[in-house]
Amino acid sequence: MIILGLILLVVGFLTGISILWTLGIILVVVGVILALLGATGRAVGGRKYWY
Repeated sequence: MIILGLILLVVGFLTGISILWTLGIILVVVGVILALLGATGRAVGGRKYWY
């Protein structure tokens, strides 16, 4: 999710499409939050591990 967010940020920046920039920021933030919760061993969405 973080990688997809970064790709959208770059594409949005290069093309000037602001919706891609906004979606990229949202995906990066959500990805970082999920990664931090997963790293602490906390269950996310009812699952402890995501495969």
